[in-house]
Amino acid sequence: MQLIDISLIKTDNKYLRLDSNVDKLKKSIETVGIINPLILNENNELIAGGRRYTALKELGYTEVPCRLLNKNDQEQELISIDENLVRRDLTKVELEQALKRGRDLYEELYPEATKFSEEDLSTPAANEIQSEMPNEKRSFIDITAEKTGLSKKVIKSAIDREEKSSQTVKDLRTHGELNASQINEIIKLPKEEQEEIAELVKGKSAKEVRAIVKKVTQEGVENTIEEIQNKAELPSEYKSLKTLLQRSNKVLGKILLEEMMTESEELPEILELITSLRISLDQFLTLTASSERSTQTPGSQNSEINMTDEEYQRLANEAAESLQNPDTANL
Repeated sequence: MQLIDISLIKTDNKYLRLDSNVDKLKKSIETVGIINPLILNENNELIAGGRRYTALKELGYTEVPCRLLNKNDQEQELISIDENLVRRDLTKVELEQALKRGRDLYEELYPEATKFSEEDLSTPAANEIQSEMPNEKRSFIDITAEKTGLSKKVIKSAIDREEKSSQTVKDLRTHGELNASQINEIIKLPKEEQEEIAELVKGKSAKEVRAIVKKVTQEGVENTIEEIQNKAELPSEYKSLKTLLQRSNKVLGKILLEEMMTESEELPEILELITSLRISLDQFLTLTASSERSTQTPGSQNSEINMTDEEYQRLANEAAESLQNPDTANL
């Protein structure tokens, strides 16, 4: 380790994090000093320690402790990536990019290591850290999992997303328009097909994306796109309503099946909520029936629902009475 004039240090390394908040780090340096020196190459280029460099500069240091490395370009880049991964203040996209690039460099530098393509994580044993193996034979996933605390499956999925995603999918991921779960489904398709459906799967759940991918595989991308474009989109509020109704019916079914009763003080509040929900549901049915009637062709039959205010109030009163007297309810 040696002291170097801070003005001589070059910070062109793309992996350096020079713009992050270093207030806590500055306080640590003021309290205990520099524990880990900056890492430079022989040309005074900063390889690792971007945040430490920023903190020292802001504190007014003119000379800083450094350690010089004599490594080739690939080794230097891997060191920079390694520090970023361990620090883990990267965005999700940056993390995926760093893991993919780190994997490439690692397997090139350590040809005897287990290859990413050979990594089978289908069993619990395979997901354990193989620390008993010689380091030069351990896979990049294994080494990285030990350093970062990330699971091996998480690391493999991140590399797969970066490696298998088409450019449009990557762009949408960067802009926050597609999440990891959606992309995990999309990358099952060839990149050219990903390009064609990427914009169409925005806003859809991972389950919906999975169904689209399956349809593309079975029926082709053109037929799938045509079907998606011609299909009326279900509003997000309706999707939420569907989910809530499915859950409510499941819970109510269990209560009714087991004839589950309670004397809790919260029961009146629950009954009041159910009464309100029942009124809203009837209003919803009225709205839906009216909408269906307006779209029917002349001569078609329809069970029209047309309630006056008085009829609606009567329905509400009946609902409240039936809930307060469950033994006499006629549901």
